[in-house]
Amino acid sequence: MAAQCVTKVELTVSCENLLDKDIGSKSDPLCVLLMSSTDSQWYELARTEKVQNCLSPKFAKKFVIDYYFEIVQKLKFGVYDIDNKTVDLSDDDFLGELECTLGQVVSSKKLIRPLVLKNKSPAGKGTITINAEEIKDNRVVNFEVQARKLDNKDLFGKSDPYLEFYKQTATSWQLAHRTEVVKNNLNPTWRPFRIPLQSLCGGDMDKPIKVECYDYDNDGSHDLIGTFETTMKRLQEASHSSPAEFECINSKKKQKKKGYKNSGVVSVKLCQVVKEYTFLDYIMGGCQINFTVAIDFTGSNGDPRSPQSLHYISPQGVNEYLTAIWSVGNVIQDYDSDKMFPAFGFGAQIPPNWQVNHEFPLNFNPANPFCAGVEGIVEAYRVCLPQVKLYGPTNFSPIINHVASFANQALQQTTASQYFVLLIITDGVITDMDETRNAIVNASRLPMSIIIIGVGGADFTAMEFLDGDDGRLRSLSGETAMRDIVQFVPFRQFKNAPKEALAKSVLAEVPSQLVEFFTVMKLKPPISQPAANPAGTV
Repeated sequence: MAAQCVTKVELTVSCENLLDKDIGSKSDPLCVLLMSSTDSQWYELARTEKVQNCLSPKFAKKFVIDYYFEIVQKLKFGVYDIDNKTVDLSDDDFLGELECTLGQVVSSKKLIRPLVLKNKSPAGKGTITINAEEIKDNRVVNFEVQARKLDNKDLFGKSDPYLEFYKQTATSWQLAHRTEVVKNNLNPTWRPFRIPLQSLCGGDMDKPIKVECYDYDNDGSHDLIGTFETTMKRLQEASHSSPAEFECINSKKKQKKKGYKNSGVVSVKLCQVVKEYTFLDYIMGGCQINFTVAIDFTGSNGDPRSPQSLHYISPQGVNEYLTAIWSVGNVIQDYDSDKMFPAFGFGAQIPPNWQVNHEFPLNFNPANPFCAGVEGIVEAYRVCLPQVKLYGPTNFSPIINHVASFANQALQQTTASQYFVLLIITDGVITDMDETRNAIVNASRLPMSIIIIGVGGADFTAMEFLDGDDGRLRSLSGETAMRDIVQFVPFRQFKNAPKEALAKSVLAEVPSQLVEFFTVMKLKPPISQPAANPAGTV
């Protein structure tokens, strides 16, 4: 699956208290940015300019990087004192470096770290500051449009009108939006719609916009009713009390017909420019992603001591459960400031009374089920495994409802401060399918996403059903999920893939799920940046 580029990020770099390597003057620093792809090879991405005689440089040249939420993107900032004109840096004095991930940079928004030498010892008192900013114009235009007295193009009944909005390019007109068809109506009111400002006019309020009105025909031979040109400047004058009105002109009809006036009037009741927040607006604005893991300890996994068992830990210290935890956890941990993750098991009999439990903490401490980092989850799993008896059934709803209760508490806050991702790793078929469906439909109204990774060779058809890609999931009572929040993948599809591929696949939808939820709920980032909008917009 091709990774979808979420956005471009611009990094601005400055340093303080660099080592002074020049005799008689100060160092002449330059910063180089290296990036590591999946095979751990570092390659150079770009360099800043050289700043003459300065130990606390602010570099003007910025680094622009494609940002992907679902991949760990490793960065290395190297600072050098440039002493010659060669491109090769190996003959220049090394002043220190910083290794980090792009996830750490964007979740901090401003990252300040000490520089270290190649042997990891401090580079004097040198520090590096990296500011991240998303490159975007994320304004959208909300429209409310109707028309009256449109020409009738149909012999039987009336026209079925729809509108098309076009952006002007250097050589032609590019379609930006098509409304729905209003059947059999010469005075239609279209449903409110939104168009990204970038798609409509490239952010230029004076750029011509063309609107065409058509009569829809099933056979695809839609008839042009009429057309007009306008600009955002003119459209924004629209209001309910005084709409912006445009005559639809059909040039062929105008040529043929004496005294032709128009083919109808399009009336714009609302044209409002608003800022739409992106995933990085929420992350950089202080939204935390809370990560919870739930592990299947049912009997169908097989005895953990047997090499055939899915819970058997190989001499190399791995199994499919551990690989899944590492893969997903490594990406998500950069977005959680305290890196304390609750981890649970389900479907086992647990000490001391050996009752079956479907949401027990891996560390057996219900008051504090948190593990320190992904390493902590892995360690808790290893310690827990020999202490429980694998049993059954495979019930998902208790752990989904458990995380949902926390997501519900977070919703009491007035900003988009927290989002929850629940990772369930399971070997099999769900026993409590009806309760799980209800739990997911309920959770779809909360700030959470659910990732299910199926390990082993079982038939996972039921899981595909929960992943609402074929339409919205419904609860038993027929209630529809507000949005699709479940992503399911079978681990076996990734057996021979690079280790990053699993996380890429399961996490690719999380940014859009988070944005969709907070947009629908009209929640802003906790630290909301004022919209950089031109006058006259909101």
